[in-house]
Amino acid sequence: MALRDPIGANLDRIQIVKGWLGKDGKLQEQVYDVAWSDDRVAGADHKLPAIGNTVDVKNAAWTNTIGSSELITVWEDPSFDPVERAFYYARVIEIPTPRWTAYDAKYFGINDVSPNVPMTTQERAYTSPIWYTPKSQ
Repeated sequence: MALRDPIGANLDRIQIVKGWLGKDGKLQEQVYDVAWSDDRVAGADHKLPAIGNTVDVKNAAWTNTIGSSELITVWEDPSFDPVERAFYYARVIEIPTPRWTAYDAKYFGINDVSPNVPMTTQERAYTSPIWYTPKSQ
């Protein structure tokens, strides 16, 4: 379960990040989209389409007309292996908001910002990891 900050942006999605050591001893990682806002549908590749963007870069503002104020789900690892060490943590992603560069451009009255300068960002929050160790280890 995730709730947006009362004065912050709505939520885009919750992801679970799983890490484990593969049979070759190398770290593996898989990201699962487990809860998301709006009526988006994951594609055949299990990738979720982008949420959209309400950012008004010129005024360094956004609206909470997309996304959700809370996201709730129950998730079970589809590739869980009881003999494999693993870790899991949740990542919560907000809808796009103005990046600090947009706030600075507005404050200093800069209208000709290079197109190479990012003007929006999607803030993230992370949980502490949960470590799974098989009983035999």
